[in-house]
Amino acid sequence: MTATESNTPLVSVRNLKIGAVTDSGREVEIIKGVDFDIAPGEILALIGESGSGKTTIALSLMGHTRTGCSIQGGQIRVGENDVTAMSRRARAGMRGTEVSYVPQSAAAAFNPSKRIIDQVIETTEIHKLMPRSTARAKAVELFRALALPDAENIGSRYPHQVSGGQLQRLSAAMALISDPQLVIFDEPTTALDVTTQIEVLRAFKSIMAAGGCAGVYVSHDLAVVAQIADRIVVLRGGEVQEEGTTDQILNAPHHPYTKELLAAFEPSPHQVIASTMDDKQEPILEVRNLFAGYGTVRKGEPPVKVLKDVSFRLERGRNLGVIGESGSGKSTLARAVAGILPAYSGEILMNGRQTHHDLAKRSKEELRRTQIVFQLADTALNPGHSIGSILARPLTFYHGLRGKAREARVIELLDMVHLPGNMRHRVPSELSGGQKQRVNLARALAAQPELILCDEITSALDTVVAAAILDLLKELQNELGLSYMFISHDLSTVEAICDDVLVMFKGEIVEALPALRMSDLATHPYSRLLISSIPKLSTGWLSSLEQDPELIAQFANR
Repeated sequence: MTATESNTPLVSVRNLKIGAVTDSGREVEIIKGVDFDIAPGEILALIGESGSGKTTIALSLMGHTRTGCSIQGGQIRVGENDVTAMSRRARAGMRGTEVSYVPQSAAAAFNPSKRIIDQVIETTEIHKLMPRSTARAKAVELFRALALPDAENIGSRYPHQVSGGQLQRLSAAMALISDPQLVIFDEPTTALDVTTQIEVLRAFKSIMAAGGCAGVYVSHDLAVVAQIADRIVVLRGGEVQEEGTTDQILNAPHHPYTKELLAAFEPSPHQVIASTMDDKQEPILEVRNLFAGYGTVRKGEPPVKVLKDVSFRLERGRNLGVIGESGSGKSTLARAVAGILPAYSGEILMNGRQTHHDLAKRSKEELRRTQIVFQLADTALNPGHSIGSILARPLTFYHGLRGKAREARVIELLDMVHLPGNMRHRVPSELSGGQKQRVNLARALAAQPELILCDEITSALDTVVAAAILDLLKELQNELGLSYMFISHDLSTVEAICDDVLVMFKGEIVEALPALRMSDLATHPYSRLLISSIPKLSTGWLSSLEQDPELIAQFANR
């Protein structure tokens, strides 16, 4: 049902304004006069980049704002409640009963010391909604409806005893136990592997339809939104750019920004570089029969195996993608190649010369030639140092630069990643996610490397920002003759940057494929499952998707 088909919308937002006060005391307007309605039983998606106001608006529907923020104007009505006029006590009574919330990180939402069932039914006890025995029986019904295994007993486990996908569905059960009128989903599948994401989306869609409650789905992933939303509101800078049905927004967008989001969802394919190597030329990287793992080695015994007999070649000037779900060994492979995690068997050859497994025992020249860029720039950049200081350190270490020459090179590096030179005076907390990742890349470039290991470097970024980073990588490759080894679970990203792809499962390479023909040439069952689980930008994709249950049970990481 759409808003136009209902005389009385369940949710009505009019001229909503939300502001914040900065540390310096300056007032900033975050949400700037937003209007929308949600009909009973309808799911509305809020999409846009980081900072667009998606989550801020979603939280305001519960009468909640983050620390330092406040609702400064407009009206929010949910059912019979005027949320903006309610007392703090009344809002607290509404949360968890009439409006509930499913977070991005289910792991952070659960208390690790309490059994799952006690946390799922906690809302019913706080608000005295039903007897405990009734609540427990209802929870088990929800577990079944959400396709959770062993529905009768899974609630007796602790959060760490279930998988990420199961925990995300359990957080949905916690939100639905009180029969709310409105459920807010805040990027609930972002952290999940693709096969798990399919299962969770199906469960969400099924139970929302069965319960007839309305939903707000916050996401920057248009393909996910296409599977679950009836209508879409496109946000940028706290303002609505466009609103329409999911079909209209995806197939006939009007606003230039919406078109930009759609274009960024499918990056331009990588122009495959024809190999110019002959049999006498050495690859930039060759790995032979590599074994690596974690844990303490005792009496000559190897640690717990993660990588098992991994072998591949990366030719100079070409890019190699490594794909697979969490636990497949992708990041472990990057760390083993970099020497951060010393392999215990096998060979790593750079330009035909064997390299020591341990980073600490490699020469400065070996270190310079291979650099790694990590997934989370927040944790990779020292928060107490300026950007200039962060970039200066490798310039001194590798090239002996100091003083004015070093400062001039810092400015050049920032320019190479399309950041202004005066940004060198800022600290990481003053930069956006995309800017931090550019600094992370500039630090790797400071060494003047030949090979850069990119470990999920766009997975934490919004679609438009991620597309810009990919364009930057291509530009730098053309200018500097770099090679990339690109770790990712996003196939469209791999297609946009890589020539060849390795598919990993449980620490082993199960298939090697040309990037642009993965879908056509993949023959291994796991490769086929992985490729088929990537959501398409089509509203009917999820309902028409058919996968072999036995194959899913065999390979999917639940």
